[in-house]
Amino acid sequence: MQAERIGYPVVVRPSYVLGGRAMEIAHNKEQLLRFGKEAVKVSGENPILIDQYLADAIEVDVDCICDADGRVYVAGVMEHIEEAGIHSGDSACSLPPYSLPPSIVTELKAETEAMAKALKVRGLMNVQYAVKDGEIFVLEVNPRASRTVPFVAKATGVAVAKIGARVMAGASLGEFNLDDDAVYRHVAVKEAVFPFNRFPNVDVILGPEMKSTGEVMGLDVSFERAFLKAQLGAGVKLPASGTAFISVKDSDKAAAVTLARRLVDMGFSIMATSGTAARLRDAGLACQVVNKVLEGRPHCVDSMKSGDIQLVINTSGGGQSVADSFDIRRSALTNGIPHFTTAAGARAAVHAIAALRAGTLDVAPLQAYFTHSF
Repeated sequence: MQAERIGYPVVVRPSYVLGGRAMEIAHNKEQLLRFGKEAVKVSGENPILIDQYLADAIEVDVDCICDADGRVYVAGVMEHIEEAGIHSGDSACSLPPYSLPPSIVTELKAETEAMAKALKVRGLMNVQYAVKDGEIFVLEVNPRASRTVPFVAKATGVAVAKIGARVMAGASLGEFNLDDDAVYRHVAVKEAVFPFNRFPNVDVILGPEMKSTGEVMGLDVSFERAFLKAQLGAGVKLPASGTAFISVKDSDKAAAVTLARRLVDMGFSIMATSGTAARLRDAGLACQVVNKVLEGRPHCVDSMKSGDIQLVINTSGGGQSVADSFDIRRSALTNGIPHFTTAAGARAAVHAIAALRAGTLDVAPLQAYFTHSF
């Protein structure tokens, strides 16, 4: 079987779908067979695809415009905050990238330009990449406008859609006085907005199938402050103090130590399930141990309902772990507790909390950030 040859986990993808419909990450043969049945229904006569899943990779979106003369303008390079494997429409992202080294960003731009020229694109093109251990992988190339175009336009002040349309109609990029090397003094963060609170018993965990119904943007001079504004815009009010509940999969425990230490330094108390608590205590961090739901009461969900927890960081390792932690995610949602289901998202949130504690946020009109006019 192809999955055994590739190695689990794998991504199961139907052909010709929008929004990642019926896409799933299978961690074993049983999941593959179950997800594959649904994918076959969605694909119909077309094949389903089984791809290698790049764990802990950084996903990147790049939008560009190419004209008939082969000129290419890279409009925006967006680094996703959630790791690859979560649908690009559901992941928060930062423009410019907030953690990628400049050499990787330069290479991403060069590869995008080369593909646009080779495909003879006229107008807009979107490329989705994954970066793992310094190596760049191409996930997909779309010779069309992407859902990221409005965000890029607002973040950069460049009328990307308008210019792309005019280029499709025969205009040259040279007519628009575009600066490929423009350096902005601000950071823009896009955050997805989800309808989970309207649907009882729906799991809030993110994956390859898109679940968001809207998005907001935070704009400021640093990534942390921009992310904080994006959270506020999405209806998430991060706490400046209180107790953080942490329960993470084994591969995230090192990251959990770093996050917990930062939270303790800011005056937070830490509550954790036994496995995570043991790792935190080994690192010299004090924390209160609380039961998982399956371990009996009183457990972590009881603490959420009692108002004893102000922040939830909970990551799951797939399969049974995801099912076992459903009550944690759902209880956090119903009780209005900010919760993060990826280590990358939690890291951004902790940095944003530090920015929140450092002082008030400034407000300025969007136009104040730009001098462009098209």
